[in-house]
Amino acid sequence: MTDDLIWDVKKDRVLRELKKGKRLDGREKKEEREIEITPNYIDRAEGSAMVKLGDTRVVAGVKIGTGTPYPDSPEEGTLMTSIELSPVSSPGFETGPPREKTVELSRVIDRGIRESEMVDMEELCIEPGEKVYNVFIDIFPLDHDGNLIDASAIAAVNALKNTKLPVYDKEEEKLNREEHAGPLPTQDTPVAKTFSKLGDEVVLDPQIDEEKAQDARLTIYVNKKDNVCASQKGGTGAFKREEINKLIEEAVEKAPETRKKIEENS
Repeated sequence: MTDDLIWDVKKDRVLRELKKGKRLDGREKKEEREIEITPNYIDRAEGSAMVKLGDTRVVAGVKIGTGTPYPDSPEEGTLMTSIELSPVSSPGFETGPPREKTVELSRVIDRGIRESEMVDMEELCIEPGEKVYNVFIDIFPLDHDGNLIDASAIAAVNALKNTKLPVYDKEEEKLNREEHAGPLPTQDTPVAKTFSKLGDEVVLDPQIDEEKAQDARLTIYVNKKDNVCASQKGGTGAFKREEINKLIEEAVEKAPETRKKIEENS
């Protein structure tokens, strides 16, 4: 049996079970998989976390550097997010230059962190117009069983919240990584909730077979004030306005529990 035929059979089963109100792993439609967070997972990083969402496993590491600020924000540090999709985590990923999925994932994670104003960028200024801290977030999926977005977002946010800023030695003009100036200044804990639409059914936290069968995907970021601070749609399908409003309500309802788990492990 070819891979395409195997997938056609599996997709049909996913949709058939959903119409019965069931999911292949036994969850309810809006039930999430268990989240496990291991903070400070990488010794050599300024901050890190390993997150397990069901059988999806992701590691995020934060490195701190220094550089000149952007001309339009001379008193603010900078932040950059990247993700590496390796065949180690899924046979569907290939080595080589970043592909569309890699770029999209990086942007979705980066947008949620940036738009929530999680990091106080002004506190990362060392010398206005001359020197600022640069924050680099690197994300590495280890096992891909669906919903890399939420798993990566949790890992990145947790890693940022346990990041220590190295001291900048002005005389030597370099970072002293043996000493800490304090924790990375954070002021929010954004939470991502991703929904997949399959036919007329919508599920929260899709696993891999549901992702492959989805017509559309919607990720909603919720900040501490229960406001939507960012969102991203994927796929060729569409969500109705009333569906989006309902999903926003559900994301706002689910976010506090995840936020509590992130903060407890920070």
